[in-house]
Amino acid sequence: MNDEQIAHFKAILEAWKQQLMEEVDRTVSHMKDEAANFPDPVDRASQEEEFSLELRTRDRERKLLKKIGKSIASIDDEDYGYCESCGVEIGIRRLEARPTATLCIDCKTLDEIKEKHLNK
Repeated sequence: MNDEQIAHFKAILEAWKQQLMEEVDRTVSHMKDEAANFPDPVDRASQEEEFSLELRTRDRERKLLKKIGKSIASIDDEDYGYCESCGVEIGIRRLEARPTATLCIDCKTLDEIKEKHLNK
């Protein structure tokens, strides 16, 4: 991968990270502003369910932030774009689709097949 491509992926990852961090801030302020002790149990349950879904989404995004951070670190270490399993270069099209990819398409396919057989 050339320097221009590396810069392109780093910019994508940094923008994605910034967007997710803004969502975290919005969630915190939303939950503070909207938190109310409704006398009606149905209203209270509805609000708790809404907050639960929002927190579950943020938890998934927290995990994604870790992957983004790991990808940015691999760019800085000049390891970005190489499969962690076999060491071959991950295709540009795969990285465009999933900038946090750590496995080439072949290794990822094998990994999914193994997982499928173990979960039977």
